[in-house]
Amino acid sequence: MYQNEEELNPEAVSDYYGKVLQHSDDLQTDACCCDSDEISAEVKAALAQVNDEVMSRFYGCGSPLPLELAGCRVLDLGCGTGRDCYVASQLVGETGFVTGVDMTGEQLEVAQRNVSSQMKRFGYEKPNVEFLSGKIEELEALGIEDASVDVVISNCVINLSSDKAKVFAEIFRVLKPGGELYFSDVFASRRVPAALKTDPVLHGECLSGAMYEEDFRRVMTSVGCPDIRVMSRRRLSIDSPEVENKVGMIGFDSVTVRAFKLEDLEDRFEDYGQIAIYQGSLEGYPHEFPLDPDHVFERNRPVLVSGNTAAMLSQSRFAKHFKVLGNREQHFGLFYADPDYAASSGHDCGCCE
Repeated sequence: MYQNEEELNPEAVSDYYGKVLQHSDDLQTDACCCDSDEISAEVKAALAQVNDEVMSRFYGCGSPLPLELAGCRVLDLGCGTGRDCYVASQLVGETGFVTGVDMTGEQLEVAQRNVSSQMKRFGYEKPNVEFLSGKIEELEALGIEDASVDVVISNCVINLSSDKAKVFAEIFRVLKPGGELYFSDVFASRRVPAALKTDPVLHGECLSGAMYEEDFRRVMTSVGCPDIRVMSRRRLSIDSPEVENKVGMIGFDSVTVRAFKLEDLEDRFEDYGQIAIYQGSLEGYPHEFPLDPDHVFERNRPVLVSGNTAAMLSQSRFAKHFKVLGNREQHFGLFYADPDYAASSGHDCGCCE
């Protein structure tokens, strides 16, 4: 059963990222590094407009910036020097707003002193970003209200928290109905032994606090989100012999996940005979829309979808780009594209649409 990790020391984390690490090259593993193949063309273009000082102290492990952010209110948990905030600032535009939260003073100083120059570089008349000093477990103390955020992002930070269950509870408190959590983090193939959680290097390198994936699934279910979609996965390499000696028995992956705040999600893919049709209207995606690697919708092609997928497409900010036919009045059993169902029934779920 998942338990909070009191062994993780927030002050040690702050010291590691504020004093020990001065540059991305100071990292001892590739846990807090991003695979460039994961970054969309839209995000790459926005990254080119982010100041060098901000970029040089980036410690994320992915690119947790989803599509369709124009006009959205975005919350970045563990924003550091603000790299992803400044990317999101461009993606939400002047009608949107981005809030970054971090507890490391040295990191926030970099983020704050770049606000003016970044807004000028983006051509904005006034800032559409703010940076708040605080803990990601205590968003209410920062004045972030219930159901006030469209999208929550985070980049290799939740693993550093000593109370992950509270972090996810806070995320789903502040998300609007239909809002989205889209984050990248390090996950472990098994529960990390308690004896390793006090190691400041393992903790700072995003390893000792990594969640066991099954515990993550349980926590998400406890906050009302039984369906999470894995967008990408990358096995981490550990080049330091010292670190390898300590954690070599555990596999670590950098994983990017999306999840929606929806009331009617189920813990399996269920079939209600619903059909989704992508209208081809999302800017930059005229031919197809990728909800996740197993659900890529071709423009104008009717696709049979599970009840969960239908809800994600019809009750989120993507609703205007889809026509979803049918409802949940009649149930036809497990959806054919559920891998567990396919394995037990002999169905081929290769297309998984």
